[in-house]
Amino acid sequence: MIAVIEANGHQHRVQQGDKIIVDRLQANEGDTVVLDQVLMITGGDAPKIGTPTLKGAKVTAKVVEHGKGERLITFKYRRRQRMRRRVGFRAHNTTLEIVSIEG
Repeated sequence: MIAVIEANGHQHRVQQGDKIIVDRLQANEGDTVVLDQVLMITGGDAPKIGTPTLKGAKVTAKVVEHGKGERLITFKYRRRQRMRRRVGFRAHNTTLEIVSIEG
């Protein structure tokens, strides 16, 4: 069974056993999280498509770890002005493992 979910404004295509990386969630490692913003479920005789979400459908996930993403470099430069600015940024992420899909 495959589901399309929305987490923190991003859409993810998931199935049971997948690991996905989302923006930082307010949950401890090892906790279970219920994602109820399910947009579509396939795997039966006909796919179920929500308008915009499916009522009663949910995806249960387990928080595996919290971490940081890759470093992104922002470099600003103005010619002939002796202006150079280099700033690094690393986003805080949460890794989720999909436990079950219901709907």
